[in-house]
Amino acid sequence: MQDLPIHNFSFVTLKFNGFHDLGEWRPFLFIPYFLMLLLSTTSNSVLLYLIISQRALHSPMCILIGLMAVVDLCLPIFFVPNMLLSFLFNWKGISLLGCLIQMFFIHYFGTFQSTLLAWMAVDRFFAICRPLYYHKYMQMPNLLKYIIVPLIRNIILIVTIVSLAGKLSFCATNEIDHCFCEHMAVVQLACGDISMNNIVGLVAAFLIPTVDFIFFTLSYFVILASVLKSGKSHLKAINTCVTHTIVMAVTLTFALIAFLSYRIRNNFSSNIRVFLSTMYLLFPSCFNPIIYGVRTKEIREQFLKFMNRIKVLPQF
Repeated sequence: MQDLPIHNFSFVTLKFNGFHDLGEWRPFLFIPYFLMLLLSTTSNSVLLYLIISQRALHSPMCILIGLMAVVDLCLPIFFVPNMLLSFLFNWKGISLLGCLIQMFFIHYFGTFQSTLLAWMAVDRFFAICRPLYYHKYMQMPNLLKYIIVPLIRNIILIVTIVSLAGKLSFCATNEIDHCFCEHMAVVQLACGDISMNNIVGLVAAFLIPTVDFIFFTLSYFVILASVLKSGKSHLKAINTCVTHTIVMAVTLTFALIAFLSYRIRNNFSSNIRVFLSTMYLLFPSCFNPIIYGVRTKEIREQFLKFMNRIKVLPQF
């Protein structure tokens, strides 16, 4: 007999079933995801340590890179360890309340990534196009003014999404065809009408990552146009803008494909959809320290000094 729909968080148990088609090969996924977690944790920890410990890196741009490192360090922690345990020991269960908490932190930190990239575009705009006004507008009090509005936007939309998901009627046992609590993967398990959840999810996808990407791209387009118009050779600026745009475009492509795969008819297998969902969260966490850390001259110099100090430490 089919389970009756219920609301009580303490009685609803969800089970992750991502990559189930791989069968006996599923445990081998532990290796690549563990290596990516290790890379993300190590690189972001070193980057964060350098920015905090070195006074020379306390500039607005480096502070934004440090915030990005915090996000990239925290985001995988909310879902990768649980995935690894699932791959090795087949631990799949999670309470609905735990699932909603995971959903909030994954989506909030995920949207925070795109918002930070938009702030970085503002920093580069003033540094390259309006250098005389840079210190006036990019001082911490003014920077906080730019930060507060996107933060309020993000938290209102994510809280709304999670709250609406929590109000749905779920059956006693449900299998999520995923490895973590992605919004639409959970919502589709509800017994009732999910049209409002679908609409709010689309609105959030447009107002946060899509708007941030448009703003980000337009800012860098203006920067590139200004550099080319000036007739000066700013290869570093052009290289930085192009690299940042490529990374954000790849991440957004992963996210939108995974997002739209729940809403339109397609031939995507569940394995591909789950893989893309994990990549739009893990890909930036692994490569942002390289793109925004190692390729930034000031941070690279401090990193080389840090490595030299390690080499000269006395050996016991």
